[in-house]
Amino acid sequence: MTDIPKKHKKIFTAIGECAESINQPVYVVGGYVRDYYLGRKNETITDIDFVTVGSGIKLAQEVSKNLNARKISVFKQFGTAQIKYKDLDLEFVGARKESYRRDSRKPIVENGTLEDDQLRRDLTINALSWCLNPDSFGVLHDPFGGIQDLNNKIVRTPIDPEKTFDDDPLRMMRAVRFAAQLNFIIADDTFKAIQEMAGRLSIISKERIVEELNKIVLSPKPSFGFKLLLQTGLLKEFFPEMVTLLGVDEKHGQRHKDNFWHTLEVLDNVAEVSDNLWLRWAAIMHDIAKPPTKKFKKETGWTFHGHDALGAKWTPRIFKRLGLPLDERMRYVKKLVRLHLRPIALVSDEVSDSAVRRLIYEAGDEIDDLMALCRADITSKNEWKVKKFQQNFDRVERKIREVEEKDKIRNWKNPISGEEVMDVLNVKPGPVVGHIKDRIKNAILDGEIPNKHEDAYQYLLEIKNEYLDDKNT
Repeated sequence: MTDIPKKHKKIFTAIGECAESINQPVYVVGGYVRDYYLGRKNETITDIDFVTVGSGIKLAQEVSKNLNARKISVFKQFGTAQIKYKDLDLEFVGARKESYRRDSRKPIVENGTLEDDQLRRDLTINALSWCLNPDSFGVLHDPFGGIQDLNNKIVRTPIDPEKTFDDDPLRMMRAVRFAAQLNFIIADDTFKAIQEMAGRLSIISKERIVEELNKIVLSPKPSFGFKLLLQTGLLKEFFPEMVTLLGVDEKHGQRHKDNFWHTLEVLDNVAEVSDNLWLRWAAIMHDIAKPPTKKFKKETGWTFHGHDALGAKWTPRIFKRLGLPLDERMRYVKKLVRLHLRPIALVSDEVSDSAVRRLIYEAGDEIDDLMALCRADITSKNEWKVKKFQQNFDRVERKIREVEEKDKIRNWKNPISGEEVMDVLNVKPGPVVGHIKDRIKNAILDGEIPNKHEDAYQYLLEIKNEYLDDKNT
């Protein structure tokens, strides 16, 4: 504890003195202590948890006065309090015992000792704590060998794993999440217990599950976490569509890729170039509809025609079931899934400017992310083949930049307004206005006219007679 940031040590000292003044032991627990022994920079930590044997609320109130902190939130129902102090969230809770009824998501909570509190921790590496009281400031409490597990890179429960997971089944997801984030292995008995108890995850809310899932998606190599989710049986409990991707069929000596492992390879490729959670979700979803679209023809082999459109259609339903947002983030993923095959059609030397314009128009601001996804989608054990496809995409990206620079199509808006159409044709609002605007849009995207107001207006004057003739007949 000698090299923690000075600002944190000052706060810890103040908290220890406050606890001493009300005759309560206090400890900093969990992630802060774990990350210290992992050698991570604690300067970046914003959330710090404290456990006291006694009232967490009473201690928080004393600390708030001592630090002259203006904002304190008290949650009497849970016996917790949170102090906002500068850039930190300091959370205080009384030591407690906690258990779950078999059919309940809500724990039964009782006051307890420090040992009771550590016993309820999910993993040994999260059961580390430092005492902050003046007479034993900085003394490490490690009752379950958490330091040894950190050194051995092992994820393990502090007590019998079946009891740990029975009390709170979400801990199974957390075990996988920490293994994925830290690149640790899961201890054999812990792993086996997860396999046997995976079905118990059904009592946990989708919001809690997806919070852990997203942390796995954002881990340095997310495929590692998804492999564990598959092997433990957890993945099928909440994301069966992904498990259905698993497997390879063969007919007449022709096989297709295993779409589950291909998806994980694409996800890892995206993770190497972007921390964007939703781009990573697009990688997860891009081939999700391949199983129902799979067909075999002797002449062409295996095909998955329409999996892009069907995957886009499935996206809102899957997001809703998983508890993912149904706002612009879902629409972003849906768009990338729908368009992820489009750039592949542009690798030909003879590709037209019109095709490129239409892709830029449809992708909008997501064109760069779409190309990143498409590059990530190039997976093969044949290095020459991968290199050739990458070079093709280099050419496509150059073409996109050239067309974009020349025609300014990204986030395109029709240069002709509906009011102008109604004024020129002397018509009221109706289908004809939309039809004419579509004609102008297609003329610009097809390169018949420049993307400028004066050219579009001239084109409107040229085609107006077609509509006036229809109006007069």
